[in-house]
Amino acid sequence: MLDIKFIRDNSDLVKKGARDKRNSIDIDLLLKLDADIRPKKTEIEQLQAERNRLSKEIGKASPDQRESMKSQVADIKLKMEQIEKTITESEAQLQDMLLLVPQPARSDVPIGKDDSENVEIKKWGTPPQFSFTPKDHVELGLKLGLVDFERGVRIAGSRSYVLTGLGARLEQAVLRYVYDKLCNKGYTPMSIPVLVREDCMTGTGYFPTGRDQAYYVEKDELALVGTAEVPLTSYYAGEILPEEKLPLKMMAWSSCFRREAGTYGKDTSGLYRVHQFQKIEQVIIGESSVEQSEKYHAELLQNAEECLQAFGIPYRVVYVCTGDLGQGQVRKHDIESWMPSRKNYGETHSCSTFHEFQARRLKLRYKGKDGVTKICHTLNNTAIASPRVLISLLEVHQRADGSIGIPECLQPYMGGMKEIR
Repeated sequence: MLDIKFIRDNSDLVKKGARDKRNSIDIDLLLKLDADIRPKKTEIEQLQAERNRLSKEIGKASPDQRESMKSQVADIKLKMEQIEKTITESEAQLQDMLLLVPQPARSDVPIGKDDSENVEIKKWGTPPQFSFTPKDHVELGLKLGLVDFERGVRIAGSRSYVLTGLGARLEQAVLRYVYDKLCNKGYTPMSIPVLVREDCMTGTGYFPTGRDQAYYVEKDELALVGTAEVPLTSYYAGEILPEEKLPLKMMAWSSCFRREAGTYGKDTSGLYRVHQFQKIEQVIIGESSVEQSEKYHAELLQNAEECLQAFGIPYRVVYVCTGDLGQGQVRKHDIESWMPSRKNYGETHSCSTFHEFQARRLKLRYKGKDGVTKICHTLNNTAIASPRVLISLLEVHQRADGSIGIPECLQPYMGGMKEIR
């Protein structure tokens, strides 16, 4: 959420930021609503002062004057109640609009309409050239007994799957390797709830705009998270932390759930677009410093790149354009891993900087060494997400005889196995 004072003072910037993110919020209407509220509050203060003055004088007044003054006090009270009701309604409307205002992107973020206009900034590794006709991950997984789509759909409906045998073991190996790597880098492991209250979803920016992508349990007013970012970033909501405690570097391995609304008929087969998946998420809560946030962003991105390099998966990093940025993101880099069956790179990681956007909504603050209370900055990035990464892992490391080579870093987690055949 943006500070209303920031919107007042930078309305042209906020309007441009909304246009660049293809957001239709009416900033002029929001500012008019805000402008209408302020004089009403001044009027309430004036009426209250007059009410207090009359109340004090009633005791000194003659009986005839007293009844007249009591009547004036009652009239003032009624008028105040009417104005307060109007203010309450207007403030609720203003709050609803503020939750929809996007944060302007950084000045160096490329302007674009959608992901087709994201800008490639680097590549690592060379996509393999096979001397045989390569199989896709679906065929490989079925032939090697790694995945069962038919029974997964029977159990849970479309876009469902079951990893079986060595498929389940390979997923665990990938996740455990990344988990241990982040622990060794000093990230605090957290085991978090995946059913969360609505204020956590609103605080992190997934509600109200992303409500259609979440599974919501109406009876309990709880939502299943699409990322551990939600409970991790919400962990210190409403608190004022000491500056010396920052930055907080956390990570969590959790199940994640997404409805994939709006993707009907898209990527319906295989493991690319599914409703339930496993993910290890990195979150940093830092001080209110653009320079420090830039450093943390680079760190989060590097952590993910190191994992893909260890797995021997070629990838590219793209700078996400304004039209593909989320509401609260100042900037974002996506990592896209090579997927031979798609003859292209597919998104596997998203590294995002939010500055104060989430923390302001969550009332997540810290007390600086100067004694001043400030709003934190938040960042996050996927460390690894499965089963999507398994697409690259299986397809890139396949061999002519139908076996799959296991990257050296994963072999200890697979009981020393060097291949799946």
